[in-house]
Amino acid sequence: MPDKNFMLAIVLSISVMFLWMVLFPQDPPQVQPVDQDVVTSDAPAIDTNGIPSVTDHTGAPQLDSSGFDQTTTNLTRADALKKSARRVRFDSSSIDGSINLEGAIIDDLRLKKYRETTDPLSEEIILLSPEDSEGAYYAQFGWTAASGDKVKLPDNKTLWSVSQPGMLTPQNPIELYWDNGSGLVFRRTISLDDNYMFQISQSVENNSDASITLYPYGFVSRHGTPKTLGYFILHEGLVGVMGGSLKELTYKDIGKGETLKETSTGGWLGITDKYWLTAIIPNQNEEFTGRFIDNKRGSLNRFQANYLLGARTVSPGGATEVTNHLFSGAKENRLLEAYQASIQIVRFDMAIDWGWFSVITKPLFLALAYFGKMTGNFGIAILIVTVLLKLLFFPLANKQYASMGKMKKIQPEMMQLRERYADDKVQQQKAVMELYKRENVNVAAGCLPILVQIPVFFALYKVLFVTIEMRQAPFFGWIQDLAAPDPTTIFNLFGLIPWDPTGVPLIGGLLALGVWPL
Repeated sequence: MPDKNFMLAIVLSISVMFLWMVLFPQDPPQVQPVDQDVVTSDAPAIDTNGIPSVTDHTGAPQLDSSGFDQTTTNLTRADALKKSARRVRFDSSSIDGSINLEGAIIDDLRLKKYRETTDPLSEEIILLSPEDSEGAYYAQFGWTAASGDKVKLPDNKTLWSVSQPGMLTPQNPIELYWDNGSGLVFRRTISLDDNYMFQISQSVENNSDASITLYPYGFVSRHGTPKTLGYFILHEGLVGVMGGSLKELTYKDIGKGETLKETSTGGWLGITDKYWLTAIIPNQNEEFTGRFIDNKRGSLNRFQANYLLGARTVSPGGATEVTNHLFSGAKENRLLEAYQASIQIVRFDMAIDWGWFSVITKPLFLALAYFGKMTGNFGIAILIVTVLLKLLFFPLANKQYASMGKMKKIQPEMMQLRERYADDKVQQQKAVMELYKRENVNVAAGCLPILVQIPVFFALYKVLFVTIEMRQAPFFGWIQDLAAPDPTTIFNLFGLIPWDPTGVPLIGGLLALGVWPL
């Protein structure tokens, strides 16, 4: 008959696994729509500004869509960039790309420090792409008016002028302007730092003879459902901090019609991948209404995170201005924390998916980063942190081993008791409990240490999985990317056979037995 302590350990382990699956269900991988060559129009009518708006019970407009042409043929990225020839280039040590002067849209951005593979000659990571290209991904800022107002505002078709020709660099901001011909002059000053942050200052001068009321907005939009990893420990989709707490919606959820709308003072919102983020950041001292929506057109999802600020009333001869930010780049913890401090962005470090155990995952990451910097090798840092964790849990593990030793010692006597009282289960159980008491055996002592350690080692696994510092970080020998699976397994003779056994359906994961585990 199986030992009861052994059976208890199995039951507890299965219970923990089941509870984990319930709390953190795994989403299936997202599937791209099959036919996206032509997007047909089924959109509601849009106003002359190109930014659809609906009046809610407060009378303020709600930003419902980007207002872009709904009958667009998806071009290649290169063709889309050629099509919009009026552009201003930008360049820094971290990113380069261009801004489309038609609409003043930031829709062309590449990450100079990150490449598709470990080959230094491979393509740079492309983050943003024009709205009429496949995989469109872009950001825009502007002004909208209450429904019914006929004021002429800049939209996605407005051709902006540049005050002084030149490239946008950290040392050289650019100023765009547009006159609506009815007394309103719009200006937009865009600056860029050495990393991934744009600052956008918008102003309106009212030279007409009537007051106007306008609402500043910003949005980031992504067309089509991007390919995701589909792991339950990683969030990919729409993300933000509003009302002081983290908000997340997956592509799958929002594609099914889920939306989110919240009013907040301070915060940010955007779209995240495993390692990359594009986020719009309103003035942190001003109340805004943030939304996650899907402006689906035909079979094409158009995911959008947007915010709408409060009304600005500009008297004749007056002006108003608003300054916001756009982050588009890699989710490097040190940078996110630096922006959080310098721009006072509420909980910007939560752009990294630290998970429910952030009180564990973040300190573990900081320890890994420290040892990685000290040794110059994140693989060694992982080994050091793992050993330190083992030392930290040694008292618990020692109790576990001691309990297991006691259990092993009394096994012969337990077997005798079970044989003696084979026909009397009640007396058998009573005798076993008396044996436990006499030998000072704690049944739970062998299981509780394991339960305590599970969250910590899960947190370590999550840190290694979600943080960009592991991406393409080399170890030794053939391991040139700690974030990638080991290419050698016992089933391809440790790389001698050009075959990846992990691609075998159903059992591929079980075949990933490489040199290092052995």
